[in-house]
Amino acid sequence: MSHQELLHQPGTRVVELDIEGMTCASCVNRVEKKLGKLEGVAATVNLPLESAYVTVPEGITDDQLVTTVNAAGYKATVRTPPAPAADEAAAGADHLTHGGTAAQLRPRLLLAAALTLPVFLISMVPAFQFPHWGWAAAVLALPVVTWAAWPFHRAAAVNARHLASTMDTLVSIGVTAAYLFSAWQLAADPLMTAHPGMEGMGPGGLYFEVAAVVTTFLLLGRFLEANAKQKAGDALQALLNLGAKDAIVLESGVERRVPADRLRVGDVLVVRPGEKIATDGVVVDGTSAVDASLVTGESVPVEVGPDSKVTGATINTSGRLLVRATRVGSETTLAQMARLVSQAQTGKAPIARLADRISAVFVPVVLAIAAATFLLWLLFAGPGAGTDGLRSAFTAAVAVLVIACPCALGLATPVGLLTGTGRGAQLGILIKGPQVLEDTRTVDTILLDKTGTVTTGVLAVDATEAFAGFSGTQVLRLAGAVEAASEHPVARAVAAAAAHEGLHTPDAGRLPGVEGFHSAPGGGVSGTVDGQTVLVGRSGWLAHNDVIPSPQQQQALATAEASGSTAVWVAVDGVPAGIISLRDTVKEGSAAAVARLKDLGLRPILLTGDNAAVAAHVADAVGIAPADVYAGVLPEGKVEAVRKLQAGGATVAMAGDGVNDAAALAQADLGIAMGSGTDVAIEAADLTMMGNDLAQVAQAIELSRRTLATIRTNLFWAFFYNAVGIPVAALGLLNPMIAGAAMAASSVLVVANSLRLRSFGK
Repeated sequence: MSHQELLHQPGTRVVELDIEGMTCASCVNRVEKKLGKLEGVAATVNLPLESAYVTVPEGITDDQLVTTVNAAGYKATVRTPPAPAADEAAAGADHLTHGGTAAQLRPRLLLAAALTLPVFLISMVPAFQFPHWGWAAAVLALPVVTWAAWPFHRAAAVNARHLASTMDTLVSIGVTAAYLFSAWQLAADPLMTAHPGMEGMGPGGLYFEVAAVVTTFLLLGRFLEANAKQKAGDALQALLNLGAKDAIVLESGVERRVPADRLRVGDVLVVRPGEKIATDGVVVDGTSAVDASLVTGESVPVEVGPDSKVTGATINTSGRLLVRATRVGSETTLAQMARLVSQAQTGKAPIARLADRISAVFVPVVLAIAAATFLLWLLFAGPGAGTDGLRSAFTAAVAVLVIACPCALGLATPVGLLTGTGRGAQLGILIKGPQVLEDTRTVDTILLDKTGTVTTGVLAVDATEAFAGFSGTQVLRLAGAVEAASEHPVARAVAAAAAHEGLHTPDAGRLPGVEGFHSAPGGGVSGTVDGQTVLVGRSGWLAHNDVIPSPQQQQALATAEASGSTAVWVAVDGVPAGIISLRDTVKEGSAAAVARLKDLGLRPILLTGDNAAVAAHVADAVGIAPADVYAGVLPEGKVEAVRKLQAGGATVAMAGDGVNDAAALAQADLGIAMGSGTDVAIEAADLTMMGNDLAQVAQAIELSRRTLATIRTNLFWAFFYNAVGIPVAALGLLNPMIAGAAMAASSVLVVANSLRLRSFGK
């Protein structure tokens, strides 16, 4: 049963575990299997983050989970979610290790490098050799193959206790065999290196330098991996560090500075120009422009005033603001973003499960090939070959073990995911789970909710038509004066347009005052402006006030509405004065975004509850074909539209922002929530745009596809490398030392390829 299915069971909870000691995909596989044997438990283990996301039913305790993991040979602890984002940052930094952190591996690597260089020189370069140099090589190589190689031996021993083998098993056996075989040779013939230039240069000889060099190369590979993965996780770290460290709280007129993690809902914060807003809240006093680019990716500051919502970690650029905290600690947008990123990186795409399944059988197969190589070399060498035949057989078998170590295979998927989701977070794109990457690859149709996604969702005056005896400016000015006293969206749009129109007049956009203001819900407004009685509203409102438009004026209204506008009458002293047309304005980048979606091979479809005329106008403005417009669609109709397209064989993405879109977002193969949307929509979606620009949707799909392509490239090269390397080694054409260098290089190559994603969108 999947995580999602289990979570719908009553009493089910999610536990996050930190797990130490995992070094490869086989370790991941074993931990998942062990936890999966507990009744009703489903676990997803992440190697780079050294964590597990476990869905647990009632009756299973945290202690049982920890004991199960510990019994598998690893060390588990239950992660307790810290409230402040800064603490989460510290926690996130600790989970990016694989086979040890860079700091833990550094001393082992330095010792190995310092001792391996002389071992290599005296073994391979006659000029550096001296009498009995073999014994010196044995002494110098001993700390390298024991203490420096300890991470590999420890992991191999843990796995051996459970009758299992991993990539570390190959390394441990290869290095130990090389050293012990050489020591045995030297003990059997103590004088074999009594004279410089003897042994070590032929096809057999002593392999102390092989054991030391392989260990050093592998440690270098591990060290570089640990460093690179630390960088791959930097996006998450940077995201968590965005939050303000402290805040100024206003209590009874007195300002005091408190740590951000001590804030409570309801606290009123003072935010001065240039300061970060410490937590999510609502402006209670002041106006300013807020730079939200760190969180949303939008470069243009957002104007805010009383009742405007603001997000923690954004920067107040101009005026002083008083902000009432509405969400603090782990409930803030920033903390939710961090959780989404972390969960996305802990999940497992089908492509990752493929790598795990292959690596689970890969190691035993390699051990069998190495054994077969050794035996066949001995067999073909014949009884007369003696020590030389044994050495050749041994060399080929060790090379097979070393070249086969598929660290690159274990890293291919998680490091690609980590880097891709981290870069997404920096761009304001939250990828909820790795299966999303698979979904974006196959999506061929995208449903776009009109209001709030393609359009701003805010009405604006589109045109003003004046009748005989009145001018357009006069009609708009009188209507704006009355509407300024109303809170209706139409009223706000008319008042704003009137104020803007009058900016260059002597009164600089100030509207005249209104007396005797009256508002009728669903009808309109009325009032006296400059001694004139002004009515603004629908046809019914005019009829209610005994104002009768002429047939020509009725026709003008019908024409305006047919074009997709919302039209209202303006009457002055009982006479129709004009018509004001309003539209939901199309977002600036929507047309370009639709074109980009088409370039990505998607068919865009406009979905709206508005009438056909409005929908047709918006579709035409952004370049969507008339046949791909679904108008007058109710919330349940949106789900039906998704199902209908799916039934026709389409793989459907849905982009929306409202509560009425949530069900359709969940039904779609890929749900995309706009950042301005409701929490319900965001919860139902697979991808969340922290910004409010449709261009981000195209960018998100492009990033997801690029991440998946990177993972596929990683897997191809990891498999290709092993497929070519093993036969070459088995034929005795590959020195174990070169095999070790190539193996370490393949791991670094995979990580470097993944890190290219960090430049996406730059």
